[in-house]
Amino acid sequence: MPRFTLTAAASLLLVFCACGVVWAESTPTPLAKGDRIVFLGDSITQAGAGPKGYVSLIRNAIDEKHKDLGIEVIGAGISGNKVPDLQRRVDKDVIAKKPTIVVIYIGINDVWHGEKDPARGTSPEKFEAGLKEVIGKCTAAGARVVLCTPSVIGEKSDGSNKLDAQLDQYSDISRKVAGELRLTLCDLRKAFMDHLKAHNADQKEAGVLTSDRVHLNDAGNRFVADVMLKSLGE
Repeated sequence: MPRFTLTAAASLLLVFCACGVVWAESTPTPLAKGDRIVFLGDSITQAGAGPKGYVSLIRNAIDEKHKDLGIEVIGAGISGNKVPDLQRRVDKDVIAKKPTIVVIYIGINDVWHGEKDPARGTSPEKFEAGLKEVIGKCTAAGARVVLCTPSVIGEKSDGSNKLDAQLDQYSDISRKVAGELRLTLCDLRKAFMDHLKAHNADQKEAGVLTSDRVHLNDAGNRFVADVMLKSLGE
C-alpha cells in the first residue's frame, strides 16, 4: 500500500478546493413552476430591461419554452450602482418582490468609479462583505442566488485594458463568495474574455459586445442572455 504523504494530502486538498469552485460555476439553478426571477444590478441591467436587453431576451426565451410554468422576470437595475447601493436597496427592490431566484450582476462601477479616485470605488473588502450581506438577505428570504462576475471595461483581450487587473481581482472575489456560499456562479468575466479572444483579433476597445467598452450592444445583450440562461439550466 503506498504511503500517504503530506504532499499527497496537500494535492488532494487542492483538488477538493478546485472541485468546490467548479461545482459553484457548473451547477445551474434550474427553473421551477411559479418562479419569480429578479435581476439586480447597475445600468447594464437597467438597460437590459429594455426591448432588446438581456433581461427581456431571457424573459422571451423562458416564455417561449416554459409558458406553462408561469415564470415572472423582473429587472431591478439602477444606473451607477455599486455593491453598497445594492445593500441599501435590496430590501425594497428585491426582497419586497418575493423572488425565488435573484441574479446579481454587479462590480463594474465598484472598479470603474475608483479609476481616478479610489474613494469613489469600492474597496475589495467592502465589495466582498457587501456581496455577502446582499446574498444573505436574499437567501434568508428563500431565494436562490446566481452570482455573476463583472464583465469588461474595455474589450481588448490581451490584458491591456487599463482596469483588467482590478476586474480580475473583483471577479476572483465573486468566484470565492460563490464557492464559499455554494451558489451558482455565472462567470461573465471568463465568458467575455474567451469570446473576445476568438472574435476581437483587431483588439478593438469596443464594438464587439459593448457600445462604449462597458454597456452592452445588441450582440452583447444576446451574449449575456445566452450565458445567463445556461446558469438557469436552459
